[in-house]
Amino acid sequence: MSDPRNLLTLLSAPSGCADERPFAWRDGRALSWDYFLAQAAAWRDMLARQPGSRFALYSSDSAHFASILFGAWQAGKTVYLPGDVLPATCANLDALVDGYLGEFPPQYAPLTIAATSEQPIKHGFKALQPDFPGLMIFTSGSTGEPQAVPKFLSQLATEVATLEQLFGERIGDAGIFATVSHQHIYGLLFKVLWPVSQRRAIHAQQINYLEELQAAGRSFVLISSPAHLKRLPAELASTQNASSLAAMRAIFSSGGPLPPEVAAEAGRLLGSVPIEVYGSSETGGVAWRQRSSDDDSWQVMPAIAWRVAAGQELLEIRSPHLPDMEWYAMADQVQALDQRRFRLQGRVDRIVKVEEKRISLDALERQLKAQAAVADAKVLLLDQSASQPRQRIAAFVVLSALGSQILAAQGKLALNRQLRDGMAHAVEPVALPRSWRYLEALPFNSQGKTTRADLLALLESPEAPVAIKRPILPATRLLEQEPLRVLLELAVPADLLYFDGHFAEAPILPGVVQVDWAVSYGREYFALAPQFLGMQALKFQRVITPGMVVQLELQHDLQKSSLSFRMFSAAGQHAGGRIAFGGAHVSG
Repeated sequence: MSDPRNLLTLLSAPSGCADERPFAWRDGRALSWDYFLAQAAAWRDMLARQPGSRFALYSSDSAHFASILFGAWQAGKTVYLPGDVLPATCANLDALVDGYLGEFPPQYAPLTIAATSEQPIKHGFKALQPDFPGLMIFTSGSTGEPQAVPKFLSQLATEVATLEQLFGERIGDAGIFATVSHQHIYGLLFKVLWPVSQRRAIHAQQINYLEELQAAGRSFVLISSPAHLKRLPAELASTQNASSLAAMRAIFSSGGPLPPEVAAEAGRLLGSVPIEVYGSSETGGVAWRQRSSDDDSWQVMPAIAWRVAAGQELLEIRSPHLPDMEWYAMADQVQALDQRRFRLQGRVDRIVKVEEKRISLDALERQLKAQAAVADAKVLLLDQSASQPRQRIAAFVVLSALGSQILAAQGKLALNRQLRDGMAHAVEPVALPRSWRYLEALPFNSQGKTTRADLLALLESPEAPVAIKRPILPATRLLEQEPLRVLLELAVPADLLYFDGHFAEAPILPGVVQVDWAVSYGREYFALAPQFLGMQALKFQRVITPGMVVQLELQHDLQKSSLSFRMFSAAGQHAGGRIAFGGAHVSG
């Protein structure tokens, strides 16, 4: 029979193989390999009757997506993969495709199939041709404008084979969980094409919170991104989760380099330092690493030739993951370490000129994020315009709890000045940001990336307040009261204003609101000093969602002039920290 580990001959292998592992899991139910074959055959037969050769596919369910994708390829159709089904995306697709598959709005009349049986039938699948243009994917890059990137099946098959060569023995027969979408090349390869070609079970639903890994049970692999790994809840390392995490074979991350502290914390909480994959939509995978304390280098993948171009020290590659074997120049500067390893030095497209000075936007972001008031930051160079005749740097800053308190107490101009002063020792005066936006969170697309277009859109919209000076307080019940301690029960309204936009699909209570609630109730029950001095040991460990009931414990330390708070529920601890105050005490 044909080798089922070859992506191009996957479906042409007969069913009924000795391997009886499921094709996928959905809501705890195993979906058989015969189910997959029957679904793919039904999609093939329906699409073979359709005119046109280009079809857009969007499905949030990985099992459903895989069945449609392989059925479309068997029918000789090129599949266009949008990252979303927003009106602008669909409008752009309408000029490119002959039909729609999956979860598109009704006005686009997405095609469907009748229900199919899981019983094995003679499907008559054929081996796929390497030179068939199987995919058209879209990448926004740093500009936000969608760029179409074609992919031949030979490129995808070679990359799947590379992944198996590098990591197959390590992950064995583990199932696949993912926090990323398969509508982009990283998720497509790691959570669909690679596992399905190796008969590893995929989990149909994308997970939104890493706490959901507690239900994994069987051995598994996590496909994630920096956007998720930066927000790991501390409870993942608890004793009750130890058995689940022990079943994790590996964690993969792509979409940008993991900061060393994030990689180390993921290793501590999850028991495995993430394997990072470096590449792009255009190039596919280029290199990988698994950080150690003394090594942050990247190792080039097999079959990829590379060199460092003179002048700007840019990485150039020649790869079977590309459509041809010409040298391809990437936008990353590198330092060669030996024949197979290099160190990333920053992107050349993030080196800009301001008044004839060469400025590294990456370096500006590092200086901002080194300050205690900043949790995360991005900077952009804004071009000249009629209203702004000079180029200027714009900073988009996610504040820490300390930063939020400074903003609330002293105002935006004072905080702008403080952050600029904190950068001045290492940054040319002309490079100091002139425009500032303070955000509760950076905007991320489904790839876990923050695009230039998304940031520019924030400048064009009215600025939303970040710090809440007069917080909207939830319904409260006093459970216990002592001279220096109170225990309150808070009923968090499902329609609370602070849930709006944070986030649309899975709203959570912002951390700055939780801190403001602690301070507000602290001032109600205790004689706190009037001046905020700072915060220590602040942790947000478990999200608070609409409609939850939580308990808030407050303790006032008169000697240290501090207020300790702890939010918890039956699910565990949600947040906690200590707030320091100074100045003359308020008479109580």
